[in-house]
Amino acid sequence: MDEARDLLLDRFRWVDGHADVWRVFRDPLALRAVVAALAAPLRSAEITAVAGVESRGFLLGAAVAIELGVGFVAIRKAGALFPGEKVSALTAPDYRGKQTTLLLQRAAVGADDHVLLVDDWIETGSQARAVAHLIAECGAHLVGVSVLVDQLHDAVRPSLPPVHSIVSAADLPPSE
Repeated sequence: MDEARDLLLDRFRWVDGHADVWRVFRDPLALRAVVAALAAPLRSAEITAVAGVESRGFLLGAAVAIELGVGFVAIRKAGALFPGEKVSALTAPDYRGKQTTLLLQRAAVGADDHVLLVDDWIETGSQARAVAHLIAECGAHLVGVSVLVDQLHDAVRPSLPPVHSIVSAADLPPSE
């Protein structure tokens, strides 16, 4: 975990006031370390699927699914091509005040599934709460959230399953 933390912090940059974690994906050592660290807290849990919200959640989630030896479940945003029957949930406003409709294929998870949500960042928890709703609507259980950066407010934390992170937002260098 310390290796993943150091590699993530070394490759993290602020670009034009926006957080940039893309360098982590380009570096195979950093990518391998963060994927292992995202999977580690729930390796002994009986995870049956890993979910990720497009786009960085797709990259990290699929890699963590491979690391855990389970399948990947895509959570798409409205307007994307996504065949089959779906369930949908509108997120609460995010840090920009924007709401997003998230979609999950109804057949992707079922009553016996224990799902881990993986993403790059959690701040307001709006997407994670919407994903929990989608997964529950399909009869499955969201058992944890694993992210690169945790910026979640303590007041929101009780509304989610346990959140595991590699770094907290306080660990990041100051914005330029």
